[in-house]
Amino acid sequence: MHKNLTITAILGVLTIALGAFGAHALKEILTVDGLSSFETAVRYQFYHVLVLLFVNSYSGFSEARRKQISNLFFLGILAFSGSIYAIQLAGVSAKSIWFVTPLGGLLFIAGWTLMAFTFLKSSEKTK
Repeated sequence: MHKNLTITAILGVLTIALGAFGAHALKEILTVDGLSSFETAVRYQFYHVLVLLFVNSYSGFSEARRKQISNLFFLGILAFSGSIYAIQLAGVSAKSIWFVTPLGGLLFIAGWTLMAFTFLKSSEKTK
């Protein structure tokens, strides 16, 4: 659990740094669409950093379930936000990694679905 919280905190720091970088340094470099895309990557990373804080602090999850949900969100951040950062900052062709961003979105959906399923199963046990 502490390893995941440490990774989450590091991702939080990176989110703030990337957001500030985007707001100040990239305005003159990226197109309006490129900046909007970059901001989407930062926003989705931040949302999932917050949910990772919850997942890794919530005592109602088993350790195995916590790891499963965390891994889906960690990989989702890497694929979704990471691919957008690669396109906007490193000049990677979107055509060459077209599948990575939607894969990240699917990983986010899978993480949220697994979390909902876990809550549902937990509520059925307490009835």
